[in-house]
Amino acid sequence: MAAGNVNPFNVSDSEEEAEHRQDGADSERSPSDEAQGHSLGPFSPPAYSEPAVLLSSNRTSPSVDGIPASAAAVAGIGVGSAETRVSLDAIAAQLLRDQYILTALELHTELLEAGRELPRLRDYFSNPGNFERQSGTPPACKEQGVGPGGPLNRAGSISTLDSLDFARYSDDGNRESDERVAECEIPSQERKNYKTSPEIQEPIRPLEKRALNFLVNEYLLKNEYKLTSITFSDENDDQDFELWDDVGLNIPKPPDLLHVYRNCGNSLPLNMNTVDVAVSVDPSDLPGDYFTQQPVQQTEQQQEVVQELEYQISLLNTEKQSLAEQIKKLQSDIQALQRNVSSETTTVVKSTPSKQDPLCDKPPLDNGQYLDIRGVTETDSPLDVNATKTSTTTTTTTDCTESTTTAPQPHSKLKSQSQQSKTAVLFDQPKRNLSPVFHQALLSFCRMSADSRLGSEVSRIADSEQSVMLMLGRCLPHIVPNVLLAKREELIPLILCTACLHPEPKERDQLLHILFNLIKRPDDEQRQMILTGCVAFARHVGPTRVEAELLPQCWEQINHKYPERRLLVAEACGALAPYLPKEIRSSLVLSMLQQMLAEDKADMVREAVVKSLGIIMGYIDDPDKYSQGFELMLLSLGDPSERVVSATHQVFIPAFAAWCTELGNLQSQLMPSLLTRIEKLLKQGEYGLDEHKLHMYLSALQSLIPALFAVLLQNAPFTSRANLQGDVPPIEVTRFPRPASPLQDVATIMGSREQLAVLLQLYDHQLQHEGTTGWDSLLWVVNQFLPQIIEIVGRINVTSSTCVHEFSRFFWRLCRTFGKIFTNTKVKPQFQEILRLSEENVDATAGNGILTKATVPIYATGVLTCYNQEEDRKLLVGFLEDVMTTLSLSHAPLDSLKASFVELGANPAYHELLLTVLWYGVVHTSALVRCTAARMFELLVKGVNETLVAQRVVPALITLSSDPEISVRISTIPAFGTIMETVTQKELLERVKMQLASFLEDPQYQDQHSLHMEIIKTFGRVGPNAEPRFRDEFVLPHLHKLALCNNQQTVESKRIDIATQLFEAYSALSCCFISEELMVNHFLPGLRCLRTDMEQLSPEHEVILSSMIKECEIKVENKGIGEAQGSISIAASLVGEDAKTKFLSKMGQLTTSGAMLANVFQRKK
Repeated sequence: MAAGNVNPFNVSDSEEEAEHRQDGADSERSPSDEAQGHSLGPFSPPAYSEPAVLLSSNRTSPSVDGIPASAAAVAGIGVGSAETRVSLDAIAAQLLRDQYILTALELHTELLEAGRELPRLRDYFSNPGNFERQSGTPPACKEQGVGPGGPLNRAGSISTLDSLDFARYSDDGNRESDERVAECEIPSQERKNYKTSPEIQEPIRPLEKRALNFLVNEYLLKNEYKLTSITFSDENDDQDFELWDDVGLNIPKPPDLLHVYRNCGNSLPLNMNTVDVAVSVDPSDLPGDYFTQQPVQQTEQQQEVVQELEYQISLLNTEKQSLAEQIKKLQSDIQALQRNVSSETTTVVKSTPSKQDPLCDKPPLDNGQYLDIRGVTETDSPLDVNATKTSTTTTTTTDCTESTTTAPQPHSKLKSQSQQSKTAVLFDQPKRNLSPVFHQALLSFCRMSADSRLGSEVSRIADSEQSVMLMLGRCLPHIVPNVLLAKREELIPLILCTACLHPEPKERDQLLHILFNLIKRPDDEQRQMILTGCVAFARHVGPTRVEAELLPQCWEQINHKYPERRLLVAEACGALAPYLPKEIRSSLVLSMLQQMLAEDKADMVREAVVKSLGIIMGYIDDPDKYSQGFELMLLSLGDPSERVVSATHQVFIPAFAAWCTELGNLQSQLMPSLLTRIEKLLKQGEYGLDEHKLHMYLSALQSLIPALFAVLLQNAPFTSRANLQGDVPPIEVTRFPRPASPLQDVATIMGSREQLAVLLQLYDHQLQHEGTTGWDSLLWVVNQFLPQIIEIVGRINVTSSTCVHEFSRFFWRLCRTFGKIFTNTKVKPQFQEILRLSEENVDATAGNGILTKATVPIYATGVLTCYNQEEDRKLLVGFLEDVMTTLSLSHAPLDSLKASFVELGANPAYHELLLTVLWYGVVHTSALVRCTAARMFELLVKGVNETLVAQRVVPALITLSSDPEISVRISTIPAFGTIMETVTQKELLERVKMQLASFLEDPQYQDQHSLHMEIIKTFGRVGPNAEPRFRDEFVLPHLHKLALCNNQQTVESKRIDIATQLFEAYSALSCCFISEELMVNHFLPGLRCLRTDMEQLSPEHEVILSSMIKECEIKVENKGIGEAQGSISIAASLVGEDAKTKFLSKMGQLTTSGAMLANVFQRKK
């Protein structure tokens, strides 16, 4: 036909839309035919003969093969007989309810042209408020192309960013309010107004939204709306606003928003001529077989639609029958319960109707159908104008709900009574004779909107718990983005409750996704709140849903760019561990945490991972996972962050040790593995020990000590007879060392402090009186563990203070945990057997090599100091005296004794004890012992307070400085130098200076080469840190004298020794501030004397000395010039204020940089 390609809306955006329409012009109707037969004319497809079936249910209209059922109903109105025909108003209501707006507009247009206007459609399309908030999702069946139901919307791919009509979104307000058209105007104008309304359009697509978000953020930044831009980016945290490619459109970046706005109205109009055409056809002019000539393809499609609809009808009938049987059964149960109640209750409770209500075929569910609160249809009676929707429909729904109630508890009757009392509410009706149409027109002036999403939710009142959950599931995704970021945790209870009870898995997944993405960077308190909610959710829904719904949310955010979100995942894995299936707990969750521990760069995330791994270790029961747990422990201990290592000791290792205890391999695998690694490390470290790894393994052993002691108590012979009845002495506060965490507390491991107290009492009695026979776990410690660890101690480097300190702490904690009896009877004898301290067995050539090892300081500081009673202190003093004597008499190195003094000297509680040991050496008969004592004072002076130095140290040193043996006197010089370096008391310093002066000026020391070497070495060590006056008046002059005397030395070996020490001393002192007088009188002359020696003995040193002398001479010259300039400046300061003002004004005019300004005042050389 000629009119086949005419667009009835007259506003086609492209020619594609016209090409996709059928040649039969299915949407065009004849007004004359409509008036004659009340049908849609000869162009209606006759396939749909059962429109009543489609519209008889409250369900959402089914769609088959992409064809809307309501559209099919419109197409088949004129085909059915008078008995099956549905009213036009019902069809219009269904179309509006299902949001088929274009189909409804087409119907309204044709009815208007036929003179049969429907008030419902007229009111809807004449009210612009219906098109102001159209945000509902269009039906899924509206795809590109033409189906049996007529032409469909344009394809979504056409609506790209460059085709958006930005001109309609100006600041003019809602322009559609000014575009209202009178009812008498032509329908094409209505269609034009509808098409050009800015709110009636397809919902925004994700890519369009991301593109517009990018342009809006760019506009905000360019126009200095920075705070708004920050808030906008926070609310769209899934998009990177710095990169256009993140949008996802495979097109270049468009112009900015201002450019789009300025040019949006300049697009060329489409070159298309359109006209309005109306065609009227007389049925007599058509061929006789016209109605039977239908395209074969269309007929086949219609037959398939009919078959599918019939199949759905059969399914619904089957469901209807089954529900009817359930209703009958429930009705009989309710009647039986009603007969059993008292007569008073019977008079109150409304009996259930025995006749089945046709509307109760299916229990009412919240299926998306909305109550039309704006009015009723033409056929409603005047009495029901205000009450039909409220009373009749609601009462029917409530009765159906009561009939399907299965709870037989007595309180269900009261619930039914309250529900019936709610549904029985009736409103007063006026005694008026107004027509229903007038009532509806009158009520239309109440501006209520039930057509938007929010209006639909407001107009519907939930009548069951399930309806509430469904409503929350729909509303929460729209509420969350509009809540302030700082207050979003207030939504957590609502989200969790809805996610727990919502019947739809897809909605639950969306809600949990919202929960984990609720806050962009949750702080500690917000994370705790979310975790609390996750645990509550897990307790409520069980392990299956936790695995299926919560774990995927964690997995999605394991690599999130914000560490706070990854931290939430790490903490959630630990918090949810008790509520997961054991297979998932030991496989998927363990793998997730292992990946995060190895790959995450944030310390706080790895710390949380380690804590969660500890919790997993508390619930894992698969023995095959032991090796993986051991590797995780080593990986955590080797972490570069101190926070992660601390969490490993506090949480992971105690939990892993508890699991190993249950497996029975704490003593058989875990601790031997660590000892083996330490031994291997010592073998590899002959030329350089990896102290970090040694500390790592040894600290792990130290953290396992409480678990090892608990194993001893649990497997002891007396455990079976432990009885909590009777009085049990409380455990002393100092019985155990302070644990690093509650998990390392022995009382926590054993279960209670009372239980531990009973076992400790039996433990001490067993060790003291009954022995260890049959006590395998204790025998392993005594016969295997202790000998192996003591043998390792003898192999470490004694000069490494770190290693000595670590092993000392280990033995101290071991002895304090296992108790004093165990220490005295099991630990000390093994050390004493190795050390064999006695002067009779001293062999100066080969014996007592063990005394030079680290065994001495570790035994002294780790074993002998763990208890502090008088006998313990006496034992420590005697051991140190014996070691000092033995090492001195055997001429052995003193490193082990020095390490003991350094480790003990760090604790002020042992200063008196160490001074007692040294006084024993001071008064010893052997000069070798006295020399050792003098050298030990140097180590002790730095940590001792000045009172003890004045009262105990200096008198002892002065005593030794007058010793008959010259070697003893020389040994006191380093200690005197250390006093000059650390002490501030003037009287004390004067005494020390006098003693040093006697060494330098006394004629008996003139030829003492060793004494001069020691003094020069001491001056070079303490000179830079000593009091300036002591350095200027004592050190520098005497160094000058020693350098001058060395020029006269005839023995070349002595001369080079003194020159070398002088060179080291002058190099150290050259960094100090030296006055010009001292520089000229002592420092430079001493350097020149030293250069004289080096010219003959060491030419390479002579070059350095010449450079030093030149620098010192330049300093002296510059100081002289500076003083001259200083005198000139003093004279210049006497000039009047005018010169000062001029100078400052010139300074203010300088525009040079800071570096250039500095060069202005630089002295010229």
